[in-house]
Amino acid sequence: MQSQASCETQAANASSVNATTSSKQHTTRRPEQFVAVLDFGAQYGQLIARRVRDLHVYSELVPCDISADELKAMHPSALILSGGPASVYAPDAPSLDPAIFDLGLPIFGFCYGQQIMATTLGGSVSHTEKGEYGPAELVRTGQSQVFGNTPEHQTVWMSHRDAVSCVPEGFVVTATTPTCPVAAMECPERRLFATQFHPEVHHSEYGQELLHNFLFDVCGLKATWTMDTIIEDAIAAIRAQVGDKDVILALSGGVDSSVVAALVHRAIGDKLHCVFVNHGLLRKGEVEMVEDVFTKQFKIPLVCVDARARYMRLLSGVTAPEQKRRIIGTEFWKIFFEKAQKIGSVHFLAQGTIYPDIIESGARKTGGKASTIKSHHNLIPFPDGVHFDLIEPLDHFFKDEVRALGCALGLPDKMVYRQPFPGPGLAIRIIGSVDEEKLSILRNADAIVREELDAYNEALFKKTHTRSSEHACWQYFAVLPDIKSVGVMGDERTYQRPIIIRAVESQDAMTADWAKLPFDVITRMSSRIVGEVEGVNRVLYDVTPKPPATIEWE
Repeated sequence: MQSQASCETQAANASSVNATTSSKQHTTRRPEQFVAVLDFGAQYGQLIARRVRDLHVYSELVPCDISADELKAMHPSALILSGGPASVYAPDAPSLDPAIFDLGLPIFGFCYGQQIMATTLGGSVSHTEKGEYGPAELVRTGQSQVFGNTPEHQTVWMSHRDAVSCVPEGFVVTATTPTCPVAAMECPERRLFATQFHPEVHHSEYGQELLHNFLFDVCGLKATWTMDTIIEDAIAAIRAQVGDKDVILALSGGVDSSVVAALVHRAIGDKLHCVFVNHGLLRKGEVEMVEDVFTKQFKIPLVCVDARARYMRLLSGVTAPEQKRRIIGTEFWKIFFEKAQKIGSVHFLAQGTIYPDIIESGARKTGGKASTIKSHHNLIPFPDGVHFDLIEPLDHFFKDEVRALGCALGLPDKMVYRQPFPGPGLAIRIIGSVDEEKLSILRNADAIVREELDAYNEALFKKTHTRSSEHACWQYFAVLPDIKSVGVMGDERTYQRPIIIRAVESQDAMTADWAKLPFDVITRMSSRIVGEVEGVNRVLYDVTPKPPATIEWE
C-alpha cells in the first residue's frame, strides 16, 4: 500500500509536510476474548469474522502461515479456519503450523479449513468425480454440539471439488449430503469441529446457529463486544496513537468518512483538520449538505476546496474507468498534501476505508490472496517523499456495521443512511468521457432516483419499523451510458441519451441482488426522468445481481 507513485509535482508540493514514517496501525484494541480467523485466501474470509461480530464477539483475520507461538501470544479464545480456492494437495497450497492443534483451543474449520484439519491430523482428502456448488441438502447423522437443535434436514451452501474421504482418528461424521459423505465432522473431546459447507453465508439456513453454538456452548464466550465498547476502545486507541499531533481527514460527507470524523473528533477535538474537496463530481445538493452538517451541526472545522475546473481539465477525453479512478485519486491526494503543507504539523491521515474497499482492491492485509476488481481512491499509494501514519478505524467493518456505529455515535439518520457513494463520484457512473453536460444530465436524473426511492424506503420503514426490511433498497443511483437512442417527444423525433437505474438489495456489499421494485415506482421514476431531465428520452432498469456484475458500473 505504500509503494511509490510517479508524480514529481506531488512530491515537490508535499516535501515540507512534517510527518512521521508512514505506517498502518489498527485503532481498535483487541478485547480479552476474541476469535482469530485463519485466512487461507477465501474471497469472503472476512465475512466469517463479521458473522462472529454479529454475535457480539470480537473477531479478526490472521494469516494462515502464522506460527503456533505467534498465535498463542495473541491469546485468542477460539480459532476458525476459513475456506480457500486451492486444493490441499497442490504444491503451493496454503498450510498451517500443526502445533496450532496442540494449543488446546476450540477450532472450527469451514470447507478448505475442514480439509486442512483432516490432512494435518491424519485423515485424507480426495478429488471427487462430481463437484458440489451452491445449495445442497444436508442430513445430520448424529448428535453434535455445534449443530445443537437445528433440524435433521437443512439446506447448506457448498463450493468444492475436493472433500474429506477419511476422517482423522477420534473424529466422527456428523452430517452428509448426497455428494459429500463427510459434510461435517468433529472430535468433541478436543473441541475440534469442521464442515465442508460454508456456515458464514446466508444461504446456509442454520449457519449462524452453528456459529452461535460454537462460540457460546463450545467455547463458553460472552456476547460483550457492543457498539459502546467499540467506540470506547477506538477513541482510546486513537488518543494513544495520536497524542498531541494533528490529523487530516478527507471528509466527503459519506457514511464512512463521517463516522471516522465523529470518532477522531471525539478523541482529539480540534487537532482534527477536515478537508472537503468539491471536485465537481458530486450529487445534487451535496456541497451544501456537507457544509451545513459539519460546520453548523457538528461544529467540526472544515476546509472547503473548489477544485471543479481542475478536475474537468484532467478528465477531458478520458474514457477508461481505471484511468478515471487513478486521475481522480491522484489529484485527490495532491490537494490533501497541499493542504497538509499549509497546516504544517500534520502527522496522521485518517481515512474511511472499509473492508470491501480492501477486498475489491486486492490489497489483503492478512496474507491471503485476492484478485483486484477495481481500485479505490483511498487506497492510492502515497507519492515519493510523503509519509503519514494512517488511522483507519473502519478497515475491518462492513457497510451495515459502519451504519450501526454511526447510529451509536449519534449521527443523524440522514447521514447514517445516506446512499453509498464512491470517491470518484459521478465520473464512474458516466460511461465514457466526462463533461459538464453529461454531469448535469446525470446529476438531475440521479436526484430523481434518490428522491423516489428514499420515499419508497421511508414508507417501508414506517410500515415495518425497521431500516433492514427485506424489500428495501440498499443502494440506488442512475448511470449515464455512452450511447444515444431514437425517441419521439412532442410528435418530434429525438436522438438523446438513456438513463439506467441501478437499485440493489444487500447487507454488506459483498453480494447483492437487484431490487424487485413495484412497477408503479419504476414507472414514476421513468416518467419523471424523461419529463424533467433535458437530454434524456429513455430509461432502463438493471436486473443483474452481484456477482456476476459489480454494484457500480465502473
